[in-house]
Amino acid sequence: MKNVIHKNVVLVLNRNWQAISITTPAQAFAQMATDAATGLDIQSRDWMVPVKWAEWRDLAVRVGDLSVGVPDGVVRVPSVIVLCRYAQVPMHRPKLNSRNIWLRDSGKCQYTGKNLRPSEGNIDHIIPVSRGGKDSWENCVLSCRKVNQKKADKTPKEAGLELIRKPFEPRSVPITAILKNSYEFEDWSHFLVS
Repeated sequence: MKNVIHKNVVLVLNRNWQAISITTPAQAFAQMATDAATGLDIQSRDWMVPVKWAEWRDLAVRVGDLSVGVPDGVVRVPSVIVLCRYAQVPMHRPKLNSRNIWLRDSGKCQYTGKNLRPSEGNIDHIIPVSRGGKDSWENCVLSCRKVNQKKADKTPKEAGLELIRKPFEPRSVPITAILKNSYEFEDWSHFLVS
């Protein structure tokens, strides 16, 4: 991986060894150099040792490890770091956008129940914006394009439609539940939910 220094390739754990974010080697090295974090030297599921910056700089770069060139050689990029003082697990609140409305509504038209392909659906404002409706979780639903065109700027009742399910704001979840191992790093699999 070229120019790895600014790519999000380092998993960050809180001091309880719970995954809380993903960061760049540049940020990881800065946290390690200021003793805010230690790197995990991971040999196997049963052998993981926290290593401070002074010792980390001298670790050998193994086959398969990412590394960064420095004036006097190379430094292994930690695949995982552990924060020394931070113990919380941040919560993730989904943003209101069409992708998350699609996920909340399971890809189904909220008026007909039909499973939709991306080209067949769009977002409907239950109370149309032209009539004072807001962009909110409670006012937006996934709708079949044809149904949404028929509804136009009417309320569902005026258009002869009925919602299958009342829309809701998805609840916040611990960030640990949504972090993904998009690079399929073996070391991350010890800490992420599959």
